[in-house]
Amino acid sequence: MTMKESVPDDGVDDVLALVGRSRGNDSGPTAAPAPGAAPAPGAERHRATPWHEARSVAARAGARAAGRAPVQVPLGTALGRVLAEPLHALTDLPSFDTSAMDGWAVAGPGPWRVDPESAVLAGHAPAAALDDGHAVRIATGARVPPGATAVIRSEHARTDAVGQLHAQREVVPGQDIRPRGQECRSGDRLLPAGSTVTPAVLGLAAAAGYDRLSVHPCPRVEVLVLGDELLASGLPREGLIRDALGPMLGPWLRALGAEVLGTRRVGDDAEALYTAVTGSDADLVVTTGGTAAGPVDHVHPVLAKAGATLLVDGVKVRPGHPMLLAELGAGPAHLVGLPGNPLAAVSGLLTLAAPLLRTLAGRSVPEPYRVPVREEIQGHPYDTRLVPVMLRGDEAAPLHYNGPAMLRGIAAADGMAVVPPGGARPGEALDVLDLPWTGLSAPGEAQGVCFT
Repeated sequence: MTMKESVPDDGVDDVLALVGRSRGNDSGPTAAPAPGAAPAPGAERHRATPWHEARSVAARAGARAAGRAPVQVPLGTALGRVLAEPLHALTDLPSFDTSAMDGWAVAGPGPWRVDPESAVLAGHAPAAALDDGHAVRIATGARVPPGATAVIRSEHARTDAVGQLHAQREVVPGQDIRPRGQECRSGDRLLPAGSTVTPAVLGLAAAAGYDRLSVHPCPRVEVLVLGDELLASGLPREGLIRDALGPMLGPWLRALGAEVLGTRRVGDDAEALYTAVTGSDADLVVTTGGTAAGPVDHVHPVLAKAGATLLVDGVKVRPGHPMLLAELGAGPAHLVGLPGNPLAAVSGLLTLAAPLLRTLAGRSVPEPYRVPVREEIQGHPYDTRLVPVMLRGDEAAPLHYNGPAMLRGIAAADGMAVVPPGGARPGEALDVLDLPWTGLSAPGEAQGVCFT
């Protein structure tokens, strides 16, 4: 399915780009425009930040703001969090010599006399010492009796009529015994700080003696959905449309590692938006729409009034170029302004919110990977393009329905391909951005899950 549709139109500057307007760039922080001031002609394109650089700016902003004290959480609520301290063993693993198999613990060379009334079971008190020439039944995980030199698996031995045990293959001293400290010694570093707490990490921590873990707190995020035209339920009517972003953003941000304090709807009212932004206790405020220069686009004037510093004001990416990142005047909080079109908002999440939240949560940068595309993908002449793709074998298949206002493509996608200016030919390898739930098992079911 060769993608021959026209480049998605995010605004009039696409047309200007196509006729060769200057692509000037000012990648540094800029002062927010004066309240109510309209941008000068060409200013939006001038200040737009290249896509890769915008992601780096967002990551650095999160690193500067990270500083909340680690929290101690029970193992049951630590899944998906990030270790704030290295995980050191609190005990030897195993903490005593244990049997690796069901069978017989034996001492010395055989054959061995078996006591039919005795058995060593897991979780029970240590058995009496074994003398040479004696054997005792033992269960997997049970403590090996003092004096035992090996464990013989049940299927590798037999007893004769007089109660003696005979091995059916060579017995090697120490076989099928897990010696104390085989996996680690008390004090050994098991995992470094910054490791994500997976189900396996929870098991390791429990085995190593932990009841609670020291983790980075999840970044607190509040979502402000802007616009008078949005319906919370029912079918679109009389010029009103359903709010697609309100139901989507909270779960998406939780999957990115955030604690979502709430999702609020704010009408086209500059004072109401100013009150909501400046009154938030969140580490990150996410807004939808209102980032351009229309009559009810209040985000820029509100940021200026709040004394914010614009770190990114427009990004050279399609869809979603009107996105922005600001450092709010009070405290280490930030605001990510997403475009109002749904897929453009997704682009803003992946471009600005994801790197910011990752570093706020103390996470490491994921390893990038590239996948060849199955078919041609049309590009923008100057800007990066993010296109939903499905991964099929070793290839990425681009999906239709990838316009700025569409969610049909991303709903079926495994990731977003990063298409350079000019597009991509069949077989060309492109970077792919994972969606935060791909490859995860029920990422939102457990309390406290913060996977990215």
